[in-house]
Amino acid sequence: MLLPRLQQIVGAAHVLTASDATAPYLTDWRRRFTGMAQAVVLPAATSEVAAVVQLCAEHGTPVVPQGGNTGMVGGATPDPSGQAIVLSLRRMDRVREVDAGNQTITVEAGCVLRSVQDAARDAGLLFPLSLAAEGSATIGGNLSTNAGGTQVLRYGNSRDLTLGLELVLASGEIWNGLRGLRKDNTGYDLRNLFIGAEGTLGVITAACLKTYPLPRAQVTALFALDSVRAALDLLSLAQSSAGATLTAFEFFSDTCLRLVTRHFPDRRSPFSESHAQYVLMQLSDHEDEQHATGLLQAIAERALERQLIADAAIAQSAAQGHALWALRELISEAQARAGKNIKHDISVPISSIARFIDETDEQLARLFAGIEMVTFGHLGDGNLHYNVNAPPQLSEQQFLSMQPAVYQCVHDQVVRFAGSISAEHGIGQLKREENARYKSAVELGLMRAIKRTLDPLNIMNPGKVI
Repeated sequence: MLLPRLQQIVGAAHVLTASDATAPYLTDWRRRFTGMAQAVVLPAATSEVAAVVQLCAEHGTPVVPQGGNTGMVGGATPDPSGQAIVLSLRRMDRVREVDAGNQTITVEAGCVLRSVQDAARDAGLLFPLSLAAEGSATIGGNLSTNAGGTQVLRYGNSRDLTLGLELVLASGEIWNGLRGLRKDNTGYDLRNLFIGAEGTLGVITAACLKTYPLPRAQVTALFALDSVRAALDLLSLAQSSAGATLTAFEFFSDTCLRLVTRHFPDRRSPFSESHAQYVLMQLSDHEDEQHATGLLQAIAERALERQLIADAAIAQSAAQGHALWALRELISEAQARAGKNIKHDISVPISSIARFIDETDEQLARLFAGIEMVTFGHLGDGNLHYNVNAPPQLSEQQFLSMQPAVYQCVHDQVVRFAGSISAEHGIGQLKREENARYKSAVELGLMRAIKRTLDPLNIMNPGKVI
C-alpha cells in the first residue's frame, strides 16, 4: 500500500493523484514528452524526501525528481508506464542561510533561481547564475543539469558555483555535505558526481552556493556584425580590453532577431538596417558607471576602427539595457511560437565556432532543403543553441521525423570538431541514445558502474542519461 504510506509521510494534501492535479508535472516544458505516474509527491523537508525514497526503494518504485519542470530534454518527465512517482521539490523553497562573511548562500532545492538572486542581492551579494527561465527554474534543477546561462564566461557553470550539497541517496540515506569550503581535499569529489547527474544517482535537497560582491555598475551594448568570425575577433578584443569585467558575450543571428520582433511586436531592433549577426555584451564594473561606460565605448571605438562591427547600440539606462537583453532572452520563446523545432545544445572550441557553423550549415542545407537555421548562444564559452526550423512545405510530424537524421549530421560534426552534444541542458530522454553513440565504451562503463553502485535497484530517474 504505497499511496497511504506516502500520505502519512507528507500529508494527504501533498500526494496528488487526480489527473487535473498531476497533469502539469507529467509533460515537459517543450511538450515533447508526456508520461504517467502513480502520484506526484511534494515533500516539505529533507527528512520527508528521505522517507519517501526509502519507501519507494522498499517497493521498487521509480522516483522521478522534479524542480520547476523547465528542462529541455525530458529529464524530469516520467515514462508512460505509470509505475513511477514524481517527487516535486517545489515546497522546499527556503533560503536557509546567507553568510556574507564567507560569501555563500545556502538554499533548498525548490528555491526558484530568481529568489536566490534576490536573497543574495538583499545581502549586498551577487549570485551570478542567470538564464532565461530564472523566474521558474529551481536550484535543484539547475544543479541536476549543471546549468550554465549567460555569465559562464566570468563565473562558470552551476558546478563551479557550488561548494556543498545535501542530498538523499537511493537507499533513503541523507548525506549532509553542506560545507562552505573553497578547499576540502579529503577524498573523492562526491559533490561534483551528483551535479549534472539529472537525479539518476540521488535527490539534491539543498546546496551551499558561492556569491560575489555586487558590481557597482553594469553596462550593456548590442553590436551589429557581418560575420561570426568578426564576432570572435570582437570577443578577443573585449577580453583583452576588459578582462574579468566582461561578464556576458551573447551571440545571435538576424534570423533570431526577426523571430523575436515578429512574435513580440513590442520589441524593436535598435538598428535601422539588418545585419547578419549580433553580439550582446555586458560589463560588470567594481568602480562606477562612468568607468564601465568609458570602457565599453573604448571597445566599440576600437572595434569600429578594426572594422569588426558595422554598428553599435550602447544602453544609456537600465531600462534600455533590459530591452537589449530581451532581444536575446526571448529567442527560445519566439521559436516555440513559430512551431516545432529541432534543438541542439552543443559546445565546440571557441576558435572553431565559425568553421563549424559554416560547414554544418552547408551540410544541413544540402541534406534538408528549405530548413531555417536559428543559431544563438553563449559565444564566450563556446556553447551554441544550433536550432533548426521546419521547411514551409512540411507538416510538423514530417519535420520531426527528420530529427534522427538531423541529429546525426550535427552531432557527427560536433564530434569532428572535438565538441560536446550537450553543453548545458543535460541528456534526459532526448539525447540518451545519442550519448551512447558518441561516448566511448570506457566512459559508458564507468558511468554504468557508478549508477549500479549508488542505485542498485535502478529506481532513481530510470531511463535518463544512460
